[in-house]
Amino acid sequence: MPTQVPPTEMPAPQFGRVLAGELAQDACYRVRRSRGTDDWLLLLTVAGGGLLHGADGQHLLTAPGEAVLLAPGTLHDYGTDPAAGHWHLLHAHVHPPAPWLALLDWPQPLPGLGRIALDPEVAERVRRHLREAARASRLPVGRPELLALNGVEAALLWIDAQNPRRHRLDERVLRVMEHIDAHLDEALPVAALAEIAHLSPSRFSHLFTAQVGTSPARYVEAQRMELAARLLEMTGDPVAEVARRAGFADPLHFSHRFRARQGESPRAHRTRRRVV
Repeated sequence: MPTQVPPTEMPAPQFGRVLAGELAQDACYRVRRSRGTDDWLLLLTVAGGGLLHGADGQHLLTAPGEAVLLAPGTLHDYGTDPAAGHWHLLHAHVHPPAPWLALLDWPQPLPGLGRIALDPEVAERVRRHLREAARASRLPVGRPELLALNGVEAALLWIDAQNPRRHRLDERVLRVMEHIDAHLDEALPVAALAEIAHLSPSRFSHLFTAQVGTSPARYVEAQRMELAARLLEMTGDPVAEVARRAGFADPLHFSHRFRARQGESPRAHRTRRRVV
């Protein structure tokens, strides 16, 4: 087993609902809290490697792109992997709201200690959200704690997409879904989406349908209809403008498809569901 520096007992951090940050540590880094903490601790290795010890004497190595989650009351005995010589990590201590608990059900190679290996594109999204949480924690104005919580929740949601206990989405499908969400007002033919995934149209369509449960074209339409419904409820834009922003060049075709999906016309939906 790799040998770390001797541990020094450390107190649990004091914070409100979330404490996030980023560390780049040398080979001497090590933390020990014999009783753990009363929060959940999320660690994401960016570079180098970490070594975590379990209460039963076992240990766990963590490499770049791997997320580790320590449950409340779990021994904290972790630090730089001597073989790596350094450990660059993002961390977040959090007292999660109740709806988050399903996001914390990870495979546990050691009791109380979960680990999920992330595809490179997902790992990059998680890094981005955890860095946003760390920056939000330092804001002197506004609601920094809520902003930090939003960042941690977004990170956990992306990790959950790779949780082997649930349906694991292929990173190419995730890339396409993110593109669709950002470009609903543009043409989104299957051939163009296949290029984003670096697959042939037929292979992409098969993979997307198997992963998502519906074809790319039907998924795009469903997302457009969801956007249109929100625009009708939240804005006073004319129906033709709502259709354009949702990616429909023909307002009449949009109205026909909206009625078929929602069971009412766009104007009737606005009248019944308008919230502003």
